[in-house]
Amino acid sequence: MTESVHLIEALDARVERRSERREFFKTALGAAAMTAAGATALSFSTSASAQTITDADVLNFALNLEYLEAQFYSYAAYGTGLDNSLLSGTSTQGAVRGGRQVNFTDPIVRQYAREIAQDEIAHVKFLRTALGSAAVAQPVIDVSVSPTSAFSLAAQAAGLVPAGTAFDPYASDEAFLLGAFIFEDVGVTAYKGAAPLLTSKAYLEAAAGLLAVEAYHAAIVRTTLYGKGIATPSLRQSADAISNARDSLDGTTDLDQGISPISQTPINLSTTQAAVTASNIVPLDANGVAFSRSASQVLNIVYLNKGAASAGGFYPNGMNGNIKTSIAAS
Repeated sequence: MTESVHLIEALDARVERRSERREFFKTALGAAAMTAAGATALSFSTSASAQTITDADVLNFALNLEYLEAQFYSYAAYGTGLDNSLLSGTSTQGAVRGGRQVNFTDPIVRQYAREIAQDEIAHVKFLRTALGSAAVAQPVIDVSVSPTSAFSLAAQAAGLVPAGTAFDPYASDEAFLLGAFIFEDVGVTAYKGAAPLLTSKAYLEAAAGLLAVEAYHAAIVRTTLYGKGIATPSLRQSADAISNARDSLDGTTDLDQGISPISQTPINLSTTQAAVTASNIVPLDANGVAFSRSASQVLNIVYLNKGAASAGGFYPNGMNGNIKTSIAAS
């Protein structure tokens, strides 16, 4: 059989899987809606004892993540951080450590950075408005460049730079993309994992919209890294190494995926047909569904600590709000 025939068969199989997933989603989402309608509180364990959380707690957890993304992209794209009017709230307000503008040489990457920065700033504003007086202040955030900064420790763990060496995500277009890749996928999995915790249908709809935008951002970063990695394979290998490093922090289950082609044969495709797949832009399970992370798993990654922790990594003093302590990854 020719490659074109294999491709047509692969596409036909993909269409069939999409139809099956649509039926699955109708059933799953219908059940979720019924469950949410009858729920009044949810139990979420972030330490040895169970903690009852509210929708405001979930949104504040998301706001902490948005503060990090907005500050990083704002500095990288424009050389300035968020306006101070967007940083106040309950808990102790913290400063941003580091951050500077990237001297982009690729105009496409520059435009992507500016667009994503504007989206992330809008997310901060949106969540703060939704939360009103319950919004937490920005915690201390580390987006600096030093051998012990969060970016550097993450890059060292991934083997991008030697131990004790600084990694500068503002040094070039490629370094910026790798820096963004360190936490971009985490935001997508965090929103998907948090969505079932929301009891308000309005908040759930908002979370779905935010998840969609974060997924677009992650796809842009992954696609651009893969495209540039064709000419510079080490760039693609670095992204895969970051994926492995993230996966080492959130438990023994293999949740993360890099951008290189997956080794296993996709469902419904023969080995020959699978060869048509030359990238792994979207991290999915065998059903074509994006995976989720619990809040604790997200904290393990952003704190750069697979043990029980309440601070570290990108949040040197911890997050603000009630969801801020992880349990040891298992």
